[in-house]
Amino acid sequence: MSALGKIADSVDAYNKFVAAEVARARTEEKFAAELRAKWAKLHASIEMTSSPTGTPLPRLALPSTDEPGAIAEYLLGQGFPGQFPYATAAYREMYLDREVERADPSALASSAAAAKSPRAEVSPRHPAKVNEEPMRLFAGLGLAEDTNARFKYLQRHQKSLRLSTAFDGPTLYGLDSDHEGVLGKVGEGGVAIDTVEDMTRLFAGFDLTRTDASVSMTMNAPAPVILAMFIAAAKHRFGPGCVPNLRGTIQADMLKEVQAQNEVIFPVDASLRFLCDMIEWCVPNMPKWYPVSISGYHIAEAGATPVQQAAFTLSNGFTYAGLLKARGADVNAFGPRLSFFLDCGLDVEYLVLGRVCRRLWAIGMRDVFGADAKAQILKLHTQTSGRSLIAAEFQNNLTRTGLELMMAYMNYTNSCHSNSADEPFTTPTEKYALLASHGQSIILEESGVFKHTMNLFGGAPGLLALERQVEKGILDVFREMDTLGGVIAAMEQRYQRSKIQEAGHNYEKQIYAGQRPIIGLNKYVSHEPLPSVPLARTSPTKQRLQVSRLKAFKQKHTKKSPDALQKLENVARSGGNVFGELVNTVEVCSLGQITACLTNVVGKFRPMV
Repeated sequence: MSALGKIADSVDAYNKFVAAEVARARTEEKFAAELRAKWAKLHASIEMTSSPTGTPLPRLALPSTDEPGAIAEYLLGQGFPGQFPYATAAYREMYLDREVERADPSALASSAAAAKSPRAEVSPRHPAKVNEEPMRLFAGLGLAEDTNARFKYLQRHQKSLRLSTAFDGPTLYGLDSDHEGVLGKVGEGGVAIDTVEDMTRLFAGFDLTRTDASVSMTMNAPAPVILAMFIAAAKHRFGPGCVPNLRGTIQADMLKEVQAQNEVIFPVDASLRFLCDMIEWCVPNMPKWYPVSISGYHIAEAGATPVQQAAFTLSNGFTYAGLLKARGADVNAFGPRLSFFLDCGLDVEYLVLGRVCRRLWAIGMRDVFGADAKAQILKLHTQTSGRSLIAAEFQNNLTRTGLELMMAYMNYTNSCHSNSADEPFTTPTEKYALLASHGQSIILEESGVFKHTMNLFGGAPGLLALERQVEKGILDVFREMDTLGGVIAAMEQRYQRSKIQEAGHNYEKQIYAGQRPIIGLNKYVSHEPLPSVPLARTSPTKQRLQVSRLKAFKQKHTKKSPDALQKLENVARSGGNVFGELVNTVEVCSLGQITACLTNVVGKFRPMV
């Protein structure tokens, strides 16, 4: 039995435990009394606030019950926010106002909920715990200074410093901008980064040492090289002591690349080795950094159903945990540094997908990997669905994305990116990037849906029924992969890829048959002509500038780069930690030079057939 079979069994065992404890709570008076006392204490810990119109509200909504079985079901099956199994939320408070208007004590006196809370009668104005803004908007276009300008534009509409980076095609494949045949792709669909100097230009003017600063980089196969450049650029600006304080995420998920997205450079075993080297280096040296973002987004965008997305993403996460543990790494050290990334589309399963994933991750990490509380918490970034964006009557995409944002926040995602309505045509323009930003601000700041009370939606009968079905579907996939030998063995048999392709084909068939309504495309069609949208392109002049900068960098370091590459090769051949050496290599070598060096050692990826 692989780890997936054990995890599925551990979830079943935990569900049976919960059922037994619910029955026990209804038959044992002492246990029932303990649960009621704990429940009363939790209720008493909840502060009260009020809406702008004066309605008293608790900061956290809990089921209104004193029945011990229902209490046991909630505490053990769902979990108080920030407590195992974390289905409700990863942390006690999320999205709530930083400064909270407390309800008038006289108004609260008549409230039964307030009567339970000795903390209700506090000063009229009392700062709540500071919660970091979850908005994290993705940007990348042209050269480093172009993306830097977009970052600054977006930053004017955000509270925290959160910079999320998209890279161009050559960079994603580890190629330099002067590589034969790639000039026309330089700066297209993302930013071109060849050297540590480009990385310095990318984040110029931003204080990356701020406590609320966070940088995300969507990069996979060359992720170790790109992160090493980021570290080197930060050290140049802020000094060597800044490294432990750098916060952010790099995607680096090689399993989903093989399963869904195809941006793979090195053979699978070498790719996983370089990733694990990076994680092992980052855990002690960059304790605030997430060195992998285990991504279901690209799996879903390639065609997977919501259940398949969750199953493949979680199973990939458990596989990384197993690989690191096999290397002797401490699960309680690396576990808290694993992060996750899910798509959020319009299918009903997305109402509960994040909740179910947190629960399954917590149970598997605790009961199979022996992880402590911090390593059990699944930290989640969500992005609205790119696949749901339609060119026909494209302004409807604003509504689609708004609904997807609501569903993402109902899952209490830790951070979120909202797609722009014009993405079916081009890299987002400033106008629609701003509207995407404001969509989140309207939900979180203008509306009262999330900022006064947590858990307004959790516990609804329909949601709980949906959670049970989604969980069962995920465990069924786990068990099927278990019979194939686990994630990597299943991947070698193209299991994940074939399932994704089959689901994607079914999705398209449903659209063309009219079984899946797409407003403006196959239902309520207005037959309006497609708009004339200017495409965001990188000019040939800028592309040649990038090449000239790269050549100047190579010329400047022509004497030092051969020795640096030889040292890197020696480490790679001897089985040392490649990432630890890359931090030095990037000072004098380009991305393409480093990729070529490592390819000479480990070879190239060959697609599985």
